Amino acid sequence: MSSMDAFAAAADPVRRRIVLLLATGGPRTAGTLAAAFPEISRPAVSRHLRVLREAGLVTAETAGRERHYRADPGPLREIDRWLAAVRGEAWEQRLDALDTEVHRTRRDRRTSAESTDTAKRSAG
Repeated sequence: MSSMDAFAAAADPVRRRIVLLLATGGPRTAGTLAAAFPEISRPAVSRHLRVLREAGLVTAETAGRERHYRADPGPLREIDRWLAAVRGEAWEQRLDALDTEVHRTRRDRRTSAESTDTAKRSAG
């Protein structure tokens, strides 16, 4: 499957929630996943799982009569690379500069407060 399949699969909010549930909660069956989506039918959840499997975002392992679904972060790396290219290094540099300025401001405020406290104690 192409990376665009991962983009298309991840474009749907229900599928994004399924991937998130699997990534944070571990393997689940279709029935368990369907219970997390009372607003849609179980067959609809199964169709979403099929799209996610075909895009490589989830894998299914048969255990007896059940299929256990797991998130597969591999195709998400393609999305990460695309996002990094869109954001570009300029954003990273800007965020680094902002982080530096925040730390400098905190340090200056702390130094100023310590000087004020020392002056008050000396005067008192």
